[in-house]
Amino acid sequence: MQKAGLLPSVCSQAWRSLRMASSGMSRPHPLANKVALVTASTDGIGLAIARRLAQDGAHVVVSSRKQQNVDRAVATLQEEGLSVTGTVCHVGKAEDRERLVATAVKLHGGVDILVSNAAVNPFFGNLMDVTEEVWDKILDINVKATAMLTKAVVPEMKKRGGGSVVIVASLAAYTPFPGLGPYNVSKTALVGLTKNLAIELAATNIRVNCLAPGLIKTNFSRVLWMEKANEESIKELLRIKRIGKPEECAGIVSFLCSEDASYISGETMVVAGGASSRL
Repeated sequence: MQKAGLLPSVCSQAWRSLRMASSGMSRPHPLANKVALVTASTDGIGLAIARRLAQDGAHVVVSSRKQQNVDRAVATLQEEGLSVTGTVCHVGKAEDRERLVATAVKLHGGVDILVSNAAVNPFFGNLMDVTEEVWDKILDINVKATAMLTKAVVPEMKKRGGGSVVIVASLAAYTPFPGLGPYNVSKTALVGLTKNLAIELAATNIRVNCLAPGLIKTNFSRVLWMEKANEESIKELLRIKRIGKPEECAGIVSFLCSEDASYISGETMVVAGGASSRL
């Protein structure tokens, strides 16, 4: 009778342990002492990711093109008690990319995590109207700069025995947004870049994954939702009938950078309110 009585208790304890592990309760700082670089991280999705990585224990270096934006973001996050510093980085400039990596090495001794979030979209209209200059700018910033920044951090990650790269693409990689042809193409290219980098870097214990947000309420996307009628029509396409918040992209990035995701590489995680993306 005693053995029978013990069984529910043992099962209950096991379930509590499993629930704590899955919710992160057993490891409150899964990124403790990791060093993370996050580009375009003074607003929107990038800022939310930087905050979450720091909340989960990482030392985060934020960056953007303007010093005042960097200063504001660093001050805000430091006031929250987070380990955050920052530097100006225009990802299209090699010297800025090098300075970003050098800043992390100087302050924290290396790099464990890269979140490549920077992107531009200077065009809205038909593909047949896109100029060569627009193609060059979008592919340079959205695709080439991500590849080159990854190249810059890999030697530092190797010194640490491995690392994690998360590339921010978009739902547009799978379901093109109307009027944003070159941007859509660049995001599809990032999914391909993720797969290729994951294969090449696997032997060095560097994992590469991709985040594909749907429509998230940020300044960058406001042209798509600032008119009430547009916002309502977009909501109708979503299973979760609302537009996402930047914070809803941050947790999955932290997970991908943690040891909980140690067997995940080359994958793209869609965070899009249930919008159709792929089979």
